[in-house]
Amino acid sequence: MEQLPTTQAAVTALRAIAEEYALEIEVTDDIGADQTSRHSAAGIGVVVDADGSLPHEAFVEFGGLPRVSVRLFHEGDALIDVEGVECPDIPREDVPAFLHSVFGGLAHVRARRFPPGYRLIVPLPGDRAHKEFVPIFLLTPWLSSRVR
Repeated sequence: MEQLPTTQAAVTALRAIAEEYALEIEVTDDIGADQTSRHSAAGIGVVVDADGSLPHEAFVEFGGLPRVSVRLFHEGDALIDVEGVECPDIPREDVPAFLHSVFGGLAHVRARRFPPGYRLIVPLPGDRAHKEFVPIFLLTPWLSSRVR
């Protein structure tokens, strides 16, 4: 597992993944307590947290299929959206492995007959996997092609 102590380190790792899989990437940075999504109570012109740190968030969109976006929060977690399926609370250090699984073809959708349902399964290092419920109306052609 790669150590990513800052949001900028994670963005650099995501740029390397985009280059490895020949994907376009667009990065939007939000820097300062008045700009980040989890600091809506910050006053006007207040850019640092109470501890003096400068919060940094980033939103990353990858081009191509599958449609993937990543919201990196300064607290050390991320929200990854794969084809409309939101995967919240992914530790920052797991984001590169998560994306390698998605872009490398290891991620799949598990179907269950009774009760009917679908789950996006994304294998992670160390015999772990992130599992997220997929409503049937969110099954895109890419997700449907990975049903097992």
